[in-house]
Amino acid sequence: MGYVYFSPDKSYYSVPHRYKGKETLIHYTAGRIEVFHNHQRIALHPRNPVRGSYTTQKDHLASTHRFYADWNPEFFKRKAARHGEHVVGCVEKILASQEYPEIGYKRALGVIQLYRAYGSQRLNDACKRALDTDACSYTRIKNILKNNMDRMPQPEQSAPHIPFHDNIRGASAYE
Repeated sequence: MGYVYFSPDKSYYSVPHRYKGKETLIHYTAGRIEVFHNHQRIALHPRNPVRGSYTTQKDHLASTHRFYADWNPEFFKRKAARHGEHVVGCVEKILASQEYPEIGYKRALGVIQLYRAYGSQRLNDACKRALDTDACSYTRIKNILKNNMDRMPQPEQSAPHIPFHDNIRGASAYE
């Protein structure tokens, strides 16, 4: 897949994959982006002023990359739903935490694919543990599975380590 970087908007626009690595020239207006190679227009896009955005035309993709063009948050939620509600919860957190959607998509896919090695039930249990500890990331979920922490009972929420006493002031005393 080939993209050109458009620095005024800090965003990316697709070009046909055969132009990947080739020198291009960008002409732009307030409403569109045109990409040229050897004085021939190779791509035309509506301008997207969202910083860090990727604007893609499916016909620019190599046949091996066309599958990726369908990626969006709903696609990953549907894939995660096959493995359990906690997997969906982790995928939603991962997608929401990334500034660039493409990075979140790859991380979410990594989490979902852990079912191949560990099975759906263990993945769902590991994601529940990750959600309970606010540790939804591929690395943390993989470590939970690798170390069999998904099979261990979850530690009980203990009482605060400071005992209650009339002489101890809380946060409200410092307002």
